[in-house]
Amino acid sequence: MIVGLGCAVLSAFATNLAFLYKHRGAVAAPDVDMRHPLRSAADLFRSKWWTIGWLVAAGAFLAHVGALALLPLSTAQAVLSGGFVLLAVLAERFFGFQLGRRQWTGIVLVAISLALIGLTGEEARGDTSDYSLSAMILFEGVGIALGLLLIFSHRIERVRAQYGVMLGAAAGLGFGLSDVAVKALSDDLERGLIGLVSPWTVLILVAAVGSFFASARSLQVGDGVAVIAVTSVAANMSAIVAGMVVFGDPLGDDGLVVSARLMAFAMVLVAAALMPAPVRAGEALKDGGGDGIRASPSQA
Repeated sequence: MIVGLGCAVLSAFATNLAFLYKHRGAVAAPDVDMRHPLRSAADLFRSKWWTIGWLVAAGAFLAHVGALALLPLSTAQAVLSGGFVLLAVLAERFFGFQLGRRQWTGIVLVAISLALIGLTGEEARGDTSDYSLSAMILFEGVGIALGLLLIFSHRIERVRAQYGVMLGAAAGLGFGLSDVAVKALSDDLERGLIGLVSPWTVLILVAAVGSFFASARSLQVGDGVAVIAVTSVAANMSAIVAGMVVFGDPLGDDGLVVSARLMAFAMVLVAAALMPAPVRAGEALKDGGGDGIRASPSQA
């Protein structure tokens, strides 16, 4: 449980730092065009900051997989959703930004919620190795349909102005669907490498590629802070719901534990909503044409 929580915290920290670097690289790169995916990918990786962000995100993914393998899915995602607060501390400590009362309220909420999750972890652990195949198929199918609806939402004139946020939500949903498939695949791998021969492997690859391009384009056309926020919240919320519905993640054996954990999950999500990312950091990124982070990568 402790190792899993450590992996989740590390993943949350690195994921949001990677988002800031990738935003800086995406706005400096040519527009992403899904009709030319290879050229668009090459253009993104020619941007130094996108590549740095992608490498940081790769490390975050490894920690993320560790968290998903060691923790109930809802617990892992609730901790991961507090990553904005970790990023806020980094921004103020190393990047010279001053956080307001709203942001520090988020920090306090996450500190309390992480303590509650840790204290009640043993009681709520349970057996999470099995999942419902029918619930998994239904959940992933509905998620894919919703993601496609968000991607093509620009055809609706009333929501066209928010296309960046819509793409961010689609990318976050894709990341969440991939997380659910990773969790299912990690359970299947208990039978050995034969577990890799699975439809979940295909789903992971498809969701990862689609989310890669949707996320990059959302960072180009939308407000950086809003896009980062909605992407992470969509990913976390979808995976938390899947943990309960698909994997039957337990909440606890008595009313007190159940209440404490529900409160902890709610507080993490409220904290993420209060602090989607340091506002001044987001404004600096936007005003600086993608070069708003003044510190060097080594300082991060």
